[in-house]
Amino acid sequence: PPAPSTSAAATHVDPGNVRRVRRDLPPGYEAATVTDVTAPPGVWGLGGAGVATPALAGALADPAGGDGQRAQGISGSGPGGTVYAVVVAAPMGPLALDHSLPAQCGQWTMTGRRATARLHLADAPHIDAADTLGMTADIVTSVEGGNEIASQASTFIAYLGDFYAFTTLVSDPGSPNAALTPQFAADLLVKSVSAVRG
Repeated sequence: PPAPSTSAAATHVDPGNVRRVRRDLPPGYEAATVTDVTAPPGVWGLGGAGVATPALAGALADPAGGDGQRAQGISGSGPGGTVYAVVVAAPMGPLALDHSLPAQCGQWTMTGRRATARLHLADAPHIDAADTLGMTADIVTSVEGGNEIASQASTFIAYLGDFYAFTTLVSDPGSPNAALTPQFAADLLVKSVSAVRG
């Protein structure tokens, strides 16, 4: 699997500044404030943190282990998919990526009440003085009538000491509209971290 970028976490973070990346959304995108999502599985449609198999892989999708607080961020919706940029506080103290996990969990699954996500690691952007991690989730959600809806989420995480930032692009593979690329979400993470450190 791709290796995460490595370096020491920076200490100064102003989470509210993540809202500055609203200007980096594509033209015509409708932006909204996000305060109720404290981990990527919450935007994958799993509800809460979901259950990971193997269990140790859950730390990759939720760095705060279900204890994330005071989320601040934005979402943007448009024809190319829905984009999120969120910063979450970690009350248990400075976060650090366990570098043994990517080697053990190149692929894993997470399940929620109505959805299942199959995940694999992806290349993450380099950010000075922060560990970063990338992953792609192929999601199947059960809906009324026994039907299923497929979607894909590209998520990128940066570990920022007492906080972590993540960006996610959720797209519909069957949409007739051209989707934004995972690179857009990766670049948005870099911009988000720059904003909150500023």
